[in-house]
Amino acid sequence: MQERIDQELALLRQRYPDLEYCQEGHWIRIPDYRLPAGWNRSFTDVAFQVPVGYPGAPPYGICTPVGLRFNGESPDNCTSADPIPPFGGAWMRFSWQPDGWQPTAKLTAGSNLLNWVVGFAERFREGK
Repeated sequence: MQERIDQELALLRQRYPDLEYCQEGHWIRIPDYRLPAGWNRSFTDVAFQVPVGYPGAPPYGICTPVGLRFNGESPDNCTSADPIPPFGGAWMRFSWQPDGWQPTAKLTAGSNLLNWVVGFAERFREGK
């Protein structure tokens, strides 16, 4: 699993060079993820955990620092983060997972962490 994660981190860093990786628990934090209109911030940090059994087991949930609002309201399907990302501060977790998760042996031919993180934009466009 770690070899695959290392390959995916290299792929992610091509688009998000400032990402932070915590090997213990396999957490990834991407600073300054751009948010669409309607949110109370233009950018936010996002974090997620690579699950045990990856890539067969898809990732789940998008963590952001507490306080993110859409049109002044708390977003739906969002709770306190559990487990808590190891990056300091208070975090909340959006319920979200990829559709049609189909990883392949060739990293870029199937589902991977890069296309999953890019897909966060879909959840944030949904707004509430």
